[in-house]
Amino acid sequence: MFKKILIANRGEIACRVIKSAKKLGIKTVAVYSDADREALHVKMADEAVHIGPAPSSQSYIVIAKILDAIDATGANAVHPGYGFLSENAHFAEALKAKAVAFIGPPPRAIEAMGDKITSKKIAAAAGVSTVPGHMGLIADADEAVKIAGEIGYPVMIKASAGGGGKGMRIAWNDTEAREGFQSSKNEAKSSFGDDRIFIEKFVTQPRHIEIQMLGDQHGNLIYLGERECSIQRRNQKVIEEAPSPFLDAETRRAMGEQAVALAKAVGYFSAGTVEFIVDGSRKFYFLEMNTRLQVEHPVTELITGVDLVEEMIRVAAGEPLRLRQADVRLDGWAIESRLYAEDPYRSFLPSIGRLTRYQPPVEGQREGGTIVRNDTGVFEGGEISMYYDPMIAKLCTWAPDRLTAIDAMARALDDFEVEGIGHNLPFLSAVMEHQRFREGRLTTAFIAEEFPDGFTGVHPTEAAARSLAAVAAILNLRQQKRGVLISGALANHPRKVGRDWVATLAGFSFALSTREEGGKVIVSFEDGFSHAISSDWLPGRSHAAFIVDGKRVGVKTSTHGAGWRLRQGGMDEIVHVRSPRVAQLARLMPKKLPPDISKMLLCPMPGVVTAIAVNEGDTVEAGQSLATVEAMKMENVLRAERRGVVKRIAAMAGATMAVDEPIMEFE
Repeated sequence: MFKKILIANRGEIACRVIKSAKKLGIKTVAVYSDADREALHVKMADEAVHIGPAPSSQSYIVIAKILDAIDATGANAVHPGYGFLSENAHFAEALKAKAVAFIGPPPRAIEAMGDKITSKKIAAAAGVSTVPGHMGLIADADEAVKIAGEIGYPVMIKASAGGGGKGMRIAWNDTEAREGFQSSKNEAKSSFGDDRIFIEKFVTQPRHIEIQMLGDQHGNLIYLGERECSIQRRNQKVIEEAPSPFLDAETRRAMGEQAVALAKAVGYFSAGTVEFIVDGSRKFYFLEMNTRLQVEHPVTELITGVDLVEEMIRVAAGEPLRLRQADVRLDGWAIESRLYAEDPYRSFLPSIGRLTRYQPPVEGQREGGTIVRNDTGVFEGGEISMYYDPMIAKLCTWAPDRLTAIDAMARALDDFEVEGIGHNLPFLSAVMEHQRFREGRLTTAFIAEEFPDGFTGVHPTEAAARSLAAVAAILNLRQQKRGVLISGALANHPRKVGRDWVATLAGFSFALSTREEGGKVIVSFEDGFSHAISSDWLPGRSHAAFIVDGKRVGVKTSTHGAGWRLRQGGMDEIVHVRSPRVAQLARLMPKKLPPDISKMLLCPMPGVVTAIAVNEGDTVEAGQSLATVEAMKMENVLRAERRGVVKRIAAMAGATMAVDEPIMEFE
């Protein structure tokens, strides 16, 4: 077994690998850039080596710097995680030349499967069903348009060396094919150092289902069931689960056997994933093979009990697999939600800054037999930078059945506290409560179809609004009682706490009263409806569990002016609890109007302006490209919302922009 492993990665996956290595008694080495000097993976490792500036092109994907770190620390094995150098055959060969073990597949398999064009040819030869497409390289945008027209729209434009949603665009017409080709090419060059592009038919109403592979260096190969990865945004997975709610045993077996056949065709060993597109009739088509550990591997670990990272280490050390196909059992259901540093209210654009609060839910077994797991690479007080992928953590839950696992996830999301940056926790909560998701009626177009105008939050139903109003009444009562205690200590005539209040939120207004009874607070509404609530919340706490009529509800709480900001189940509401007289007067207050920014193009995210597509004085049409901003390895094209004339350009290509900083102004 290895004595010291260097992890050629960062963030949560580096932390994940360190945990399994420590379990095996193996020392670990972290590498870090300028931006990651204080990162969690650096603190967790036994040793750490600085490898350069913040951009990954100058640090994490520079092979020579990783090799120097190996020489400096005497590591005899390297785990690449995912992304960066994980599917770089030249890196694997360089390690082999130094007699350092690569904890991954053989270089020839990486090379064959890492090239999407070559992999499809090999898959077809191995008897694996493949998607129709153009398997040759594409020279320029004109050729891309020509090929797309021959295949028939819609098409998927993809980076040959791509992965993780980078360098991918769907085109529905010639204009989108032309623009998508250039954007995919740019992203591919930036992310992988390889800008080769190919095009294939985009299967409509598809489900994205993948098979987890595991093989050793002695010819043994098994599959560990499947993962459903259909909840995607911009071709990036957001929510995954295992097993799939769609597959039957026969289809699972057929997909698994084809995956094994493909792996055998390239002499594969270690962990790997064969991805398929599955249509509504359960016909499946090979998409690609990822010759690395997948981001979503924890859900497979939760339903199989197999530590995939440990198995990768053992396989790299030459050990045979400890499992045979007949030993594989799928137990229960697991859900993974990817927590991203992005603002769901701003079209999910990246967000950066300091984590002023980061309190994940407690990991481990919960009542009812459910399990919570959180793979993360950040900590409270840490910084989310613009240089890397925006994923903060992977929150996972396990339960004996799918709906219980979903409910456990909803509760865990409500218990997850993140402040200081924009994040997608509200959106993830909304998906958990969405009826279509709960029924398992998924496609890769789920988000586009169910949130066509973007995410604007969850508007509470009357029942949900009553519940939040009742919670706010409890907060108000505790706050008022605290004031009574203080005034009683300072004066001979302490004030009394009233029983009658009016709670307003989201267009609802509830007249209510509160009384304490048997350790609970009874909140009674004017129409006779009531809630019995208990909680350990005290003023100053940012989160608490409220037992509302016997059901636990986790609520994030904070003051907001004279009201309360309550967040739960994707809802984010300001609740005011006032005396009846004050409520009457509040209804007479004028509404404050927001400033008019309709004639300005503001930067929607922190990033770098890579291109300005217009000049001052130009007339632009609705939908026309105005500027391109790059953030967290993704290109974002900003377009005109309506016809207009460019009055002033405030930013030039190469400028680093903050959120809402003006890029241009219109007449």
